[in-house]
Amino acid sequence: MSNPLVTDELDLLHRLVNLDQHRNIVELGCGAAALARKLLARFPGCEIAALEVDERQHAKNVLNPLQGLKFIQVGAQSMPLASEAFDLALMLKSLHHVPLPLLDQALSEVHRVLKPGGLLYVSEPVFAGALNEVMRLFHDEELVRAAALRGMQKAVSKGDWEQVNETLFDVPVQFHDFADFAARMIGVTFANHRLDTATLAQVRARFEQHMSADGAHFVRPMRVNLMRKR
Repeated sequence: MSNPLVTDELDLLHRLVNLDQHRNIVELGCGAAALARKLLARFPGCEIAALEVDERQHAKNVLNPLQGLKFIQVGAQSMPLASEAFDLALMLKSLHHVPLPLLDQALSEVHRVLKPGGLLYVSEPVFAGALNEVMRLFHDEELVRAAALRGMQKAVSKGDWEQVNETLFDVPVQFHDFADFAARMIGVTFANHRLDTATLAQVRARFEQHMSADGAHFVRPMRVNLMRKR
């Protein structure tokens, strides 16, 4: 049985978390803050502290301010935020980017800044699928994704968190052509993917196996773990 297809993760987030009742939000690893901006447009009563460790992405974010959205350049493991200040913490495809020696510390920091009973929403890509087979040729995340999952499980087993829900779903991903894939997946600011000629050719060949008249279509398998602070 296939996983449900989710085209807008904000819909899934709101199905799992009542955003009208969880208005003070911190997002860790916000990237370009696309979900945060969309969330505020739909739920204007919310306030979001959007954290991003990448200096170049943070500089882009602050050039486009939005009421209710505060950008902070910092990693999850050392947040300059008050304790018990937030109703909800979001980590979308960011937990596995936390350096492994700092993973426990980062989850402890999230626990600290959440109010009692506050929620942590962690959305992580599953290491599977056709797009993953292309990506792993130059960016193999098998070990870090497994470590992120173990880190959450460890935090739950210690009694810091109660797991409320685990949801598996698929996200459709489309690229117009290989140039589009290279711009979005290779030329990112938060990683330094310098592919040699042979590797680039190998990536292109595997990608182009999925090309059709209207581009390359993939589904990315995802997992959401929703946890409550004990």
